[in-house]
Amino acid sequence: MDLQSFLDTMGARYRLLRHSPAYTAQDLAAAEHISGHEVIKTVVIRADERFILCALPACYRVDLEELAAQLQARQVQLVEEHRLAGLFPDCELGAEPPIGRLYGISTLMDESLVCDDCVTFQAGTHRDAISMTLAEYRRLAQPEMAHFARPMM
Repeated sequence: MDLQSFLDTMGARYRLLRHSPAYTAQDLAAAEHISGHEVIKTVVIRADERFILCALPACYRVDLEELAAQLQARQVQLVEEHRLAGLFPDCELGAEPPIGRLYGISTLMDESLVCDDCVTFQAGTHRDAISMTLAEYRRLAQPEMAHFARPMM
């Protein structure tokens, strides 16, 4: 099931946005003229033998050491790009939506996202995005909460 079908099946309230190609979450923020705090960046990690989708603001980065401690994992690393194609077969590389349950992956949301009322994220392509309330995103993604993101310098 693709993202839009999932959203429609779940009765989600959202807006589909179309924009010029945006290859990073920060590019998406610029294309939509919004703050990087309002754009959810998707980062997929491997904690020991398990894949986890991390959702964090575009202007933040994942602190792998903090994440390993919170997950009580021996090893945490970013998933290689060639593995992402198999995990997200209906998405362009780098445009994965931050809803892991759609792909059988747990979602971990950084606490820094709770400050925003509205969030925007890539919708599987570099030209499409979804905008919705944070409450709606949380209902759909059913993320666990953690504190693993740090502002980019």
